[in-house]
Amino acid sequence: MEELDGDPTLTFIPGVNSKKRQMCFDWGPGEMLVCETLFKKKEKEEKVPGCPLIYIVRKDIDVYSRILRKLFNESHGIFVGLQKIEEESTGKSRKAQLVRVSKNYRSVIRACMEEMHQVAIAAQDPICGRQYSSQVSILSAMELIWNLCEILFIEVAPAGPLLLHLLDWVRLHVCEMDGLSADVLGSENPNKHENFWNLPGNTQTLTELELKWQHWHEECERHLQDGTFASNPHLESLCKVCRVEIMLGDDNALLEQKELLSNWYHFLVTRLLYSHPTVKPIELHFYAQSSLDLFLGGDSSPEPLDNILMAAFEFDIHQVIKECSIALSNWWFVAHLTDLLDHCKLLHSHNLYFGSNMREFLLLEYASGLFAHHSLWQLGVDYFDHCPELGRVYLELHIERIPLNTEQKALKVLRICERRQMTEQVRSICKILAMKAVCNNRLGSALSWSIRAKDAAFATLVSDRFLKDYCERGSFSDLDLIDNLGPAMMLSDRLTFLGKYREFHRLYGEKRFADAASLLLSLMTSQIAPRSFWMTLLTDALPLLEQKQVIFAAEQTYELMQCLEDLTVGRPEPRKLGGQRSQEDDVETTKVEMLRLALARNLARAIVKEGTLEGS
Repeated sequence: MEELDGDPTLTFIPGVNSKKRQMCFDWGPGEMLVCETLFKKKEKEEKVPGCPLIYIVRKDIDVYSRILRKLFNESHGIFVGLQKIEEESTGKSRKAQLVRVSKNYRSVIRACMEEMHQVAIAAQDPICGRQYSSQVSILSAMELIWNLCEILFIEVAPAGPLLLHLLDWVRLHVCEMDGLSADVLGSENPNKHENFWNLPGNTQTLTELELKWQHWHEECERHLQDGTFASNPHLESLCKVCRVEIMLGDDNALLEQKELLSNWYHFLVTRLLYSHPTVKPIELHFYAQSSLDLFLGGDSSPEPLDNILMAAFEFDIHQVIKECSIALSNWWFVAHLTDLLDHCKLLHSHNLYFGSNMREFLLLEYASGLFAHHSLWQLGVDYFDHCPELGRVYLELHIERIPLNTEQKALKVLRICERRQMTEQVRSICKILAMKAVCNNRLGSALSWSIRAKDAAFATLVSDRFLKDYCERGSFSDLDLIDNLGPAMMLSDRLTFLGKYREFHRLYGEKRFADAASLLLSLMTSQIAPRSFWMTLLTDALPLLEQKQVIFAAEQTYELMQCLEDLTVGRPEPRKLGGQRSQEDDVETTKVEMLRLALARNLARAIVKEGTLEGS
């Protein structure tokens, strides 16, 4: 295994002393639950926890920031659009598209940074204000890094234009420069303004700059060597101090003005402007490293941001991504930057040893963090979709853990699964919703979900509940659903019986007695009806047996009589309470006697009718 680049961050659990007490933990998709397991002893050996709390440790807390959620939402659209860029587009067209995408990402970062800055200023609580200010600094560093990567890796600026891009880079990120420029240019005599010489600004073309720089260099060197200012020591001193030596590229003269330079990369670009305006990309790392060493002067060690920028100047993309992954608090930056660089064909040679390439690994980590949030998980789906190797597996695992708090959310998850033909996940979600509906006694909804899940066992369970309710209330609920089951009733025998039994009632209501009688008999003789429901079916046959016209033929009547005998044979003797039979047994006995009488009368009528028909 590779060694860690640094010690992991410590997370302190409030109220728990880990040196004296034991803790247990359980991992979740985006968080960890921690609780105390060592108990104090009291009298009578009763044990109570010293810290009876469960603490939640979240690894992606940034998803809960309102402002950063805007960053996640808006960058999602840019990401999806980037995946649709035609692979056929090449050369300048493709490069222009990729640069435009990069600038869009940076504009989103800057917008969030500006909003966070306003919130930090308006914060009433000093602690919150400091937290927001810290986040502003992080966002600013992110844009600084991204902008430099855009110049070096995406724009791939050649010698000459490279310095112009770097000047814009410094001008954009050293905030006071814009204000100073506005003050100087807005004054009546800009060249007499006190800050005129403090701005290393440049608005000229590369050719003009190079020609004038060469001319300045020659003139300054000639005047100093000829002793032009020797008669006036003050003027000569002023000439040296006020940028003459800077124009000659004297690093010491630049360092004397260190207070005007906010950081080492500001020093670097200023140094290049005056001494090496046509610097080549391949030379950047040399000037960057020497500028860092000169600026820090051994007084302090480089910060993580310094290491990231240095890796960029060395054109070490993988080191940039690695350092950013360590330094930043979430995966957003590295995931999107890596994806963009991958589209620039810069990362294809770098595969990770555990089966996925760097782009996919970072996108998977970022999307997994989004699934810890109650609404941002929807964005994570698209990121998983664009991870060809492991995206599908990750999506299946994460989507099963989404809490289905509402039916609306459940339907949203279900649509996502159905579009991607995730059969097992669709079935699992439908089962969960069916169970919830049963618990809430919403049988129609439960039956609908069980059919959608194609779960025969659960459909049988719900069908039994429908039949039980019918026996208790004498009517069906959710008639529209039962009446329109269609081919779905074939999912299970019990569901088929429920649909056919409802059809029997509909035929009876329409006074289609012969059809109703045939259907009722077929339900019993085909064994599709549960035996526990036979008495109900035979009871339903009573009104048909008592009709004026003969509904059941003699053969059908024999079959009904056989069903009644099969049901009563082997039944236990009626229970007696205090020497008397229970009321329930009396009712059951009465039903059987009435059925036998009705069947006997119908059989006699049917035989007479059929004999008369044969005789005629």
